[in-house]
Amino acid sequence: MQSSTPAGRAGRPRSAAADTAILAATRAALVDLGWSKLTLGDVATRAGVAKTTLYRRWAGKNELVVDAVAELFDELELPDRGSLAADIEGVVLQFAAILARPEARSGLMAVVAESTRDDALRERIRTSIVERQKRLVLEGRARAQARGELPPENGAAEAARTADLIFDVVAGAVVHRTLVSARAADEEWVRGLTQVLLWGLAGAGGEPADSGDGGDGGGVDPGGGADAEAAAPR
Repeated sequence: MQSSTPAGRAGRPRSAAADTAILAATRAALVDLGWSKLTLGDVATRAGVAKTTLYRRWAGKNELVVDAVAELFDELELPDRGSLAADIEGVVLQFAAILARPEARSGLMAVVAESTRDDALRERIRTSIVERQKRLVLEGRARAQARGELPPENGAAEAARTADLIFDVVAGAVVHRTLVSARAADEEWVRGLTQVLLWGLAGAGGEPADSGDGGDGGGVDPGGGADAEAAAPR
């Protein structure tokens, strides 16, 4: 959790234990009360802190809920599973599992809805959730490039655009699947999404992806040999 005391506001140093308790209490209140009934007073009571403690840290409910949800997504990791396809599948399954949790589902949907009329809240979502989780794309891409599974981009601007696109495709697909369509992002679905993403990355390498006619399409072989067969939708 990366929120900070506003500039110019003096006081005692922040307590990490209090922050943890407050964010956990916020998520519990979301599940028990829902967005509309959640108040900072209820969160303070659950966390065992004074209401003024919350206001020293967060300006209001919107910011508090964003940080409470962001902390859940900070649990995401990208373990090295040996191939780009396996790495993608692993992190997407983690992401889907977090979105299946009632506190993540209700919190994320609520703040996204509120952000349609609150530009400051939309920016907080972008910086606290989206930009922080792009670390997974950057880490996964660097690992795949080191393995020779992906070519390097032509400069920093192209690298940034590619990272943005990968994140948008994965996050958008999983959020739509789990929260909008209310369907499971199970292993079969995740394999299919991974295959689609890998073919797109192959094309982004500067050569057309292999169309399946036996020719060398350039770029990345999705999963590479046996990995590609394992990653294919069933």
